[in-house]
Amino acid sequence: MQIERPYLLFLGDVPDALAAKTAAGIVDWRRDWCVGQMRLPGCNADTGLPDMTVAEAVAAGARTFVVGAVNAGGILPRHWVASIVAAIEAGMDVASGLHMRLGDDPDIRAAAEAHGRRLFDVRHSGERFATGKGVKRPGRRILTVGTDCSVGKKYTALALEAEMRARGLDADFRATGQTGVFISGRGVAIDAVVADFIAGAAEWLTPAADPAHWDVVEGQGSLFHPSFAGVTLGLLHGAQPDAFVVCHEPTRRTMRGVAHPLPTIAEVIDLTVACGRLTNPAIRCVGIAVNTAALAEADARAALDALAAEYALPAVDPVRFGVGPIVERLVAEFPS
Repeated sequence: MQIERPYLLFLGDVPDALAAKTAAGIVDWRRDWCVGQMRLPGCNADTGLPDMTVAEAVAAGARTFVVGAVNAGGILPRHWVASIVAAIEAGMDVASGLHMRLGDDPDIRAAAEAHGRRLFDVRHSGERFATGKGVKRPGRRILTVGTDCSVGKKYTALALEAEMRARGLDADFRATGQTGVFISGRGVAIDAVVADFIAGAAEWLTPAADPAHWDVVEGQGSLFHPSFAGVTLGLLHGAQPDAFVVCHEPTRRTMRGVAHPLPTIAEVIDLTVACGRLTNPAIRCVGIAVNTAALAEADARAALDALAAEYALPAVDPVRFGVGPIVERLVAEFPS
């Protein structure tokens, strides 16, 4: 996909910031690719970009209208269609990370055909994947896993890649979700892959490489989430990680979208190792990444210190304090 920049990010009328995490992720890592955001009345998310109409964004140079919001099931709300059609009529392409294909809506399809604009469904790959084979391949891989959805797996992976490269390591971020694909320009939205081929898609994304090369794989879902554990498991088996980092948000009491309580970090480590050994018997945890945004700085540092002591692992907030200690642990355990 060659999605033209810059972007106008469309947030719709989502109820909270997490529902606009695609847009937020693009802004956090590729702010220079964006001219502004467009929000409908009642939107409770804000990326901090200037609010713009379609006409204002086109005047500012926007080339692609990015649907930067998500919802349960990935369905395009009908009342968002008018904004998308207006963007097409104004000369913009449209890119979406929703499960629903843009062209499945007759009004969007007709507008794109009439105005010669392109529709990008980032969640849907044109690649044909084989089933996973589970054969150990050269190269090293680190995967982010979570106690829940939306706890910082993508941000942790991107921070790890940046820190590893800064220290001279050969490392590449491997996107497995729609936001990561927007950020990196390559990847597979793993939750849109047919179940039998999830592991194979992960193998395709992280192929055989130089023995010193690291693929930093963006995790998805949680092995404990009743809705998404299947995707998480397939990704774990296909990515075949040598190392993993547990991501956690400490103020939650139930998992996002369901009533199930969060597992403990220890439970996540144990189950990840037990399941991961199927394709990499040497899998191990190298750190804990905690989203401490809801905590004061002193409380955040205390919480991280307590986790580090409890698990004998580096515990960090990737956004607030960086991932240096985890990378130091990684280098110590996997010398070149």
